Amino acid sequence: MSDMFLDGAELQRLTARRFKSKQIEWLRKEGIPFRVSATGHPVVTRGAIEGKKEEPAQPQRWTPRVVGAH
Repeated sequence: MSDMFLDGAELQRLTARRFKSKQIEWLRKEGIPFRVSATGHPVVTRGAIEGKKEEPAQPQRWTPRVVGAH
């Protein structure tokens, strides 16, 4: 199974950029969704470039229990 995120070499190959600031600039220009890590590096999921739609996490909906109902 492959990793969920692109590694540094894959990101460099995708963007053809070596520096994180230039990679971020390229990703924004191309409209590829990414996040920035605590170290300032772009983080791209494989799904973002493979064309798979990422499902947002659905918060669990709280359902009240009715007193006395079984």
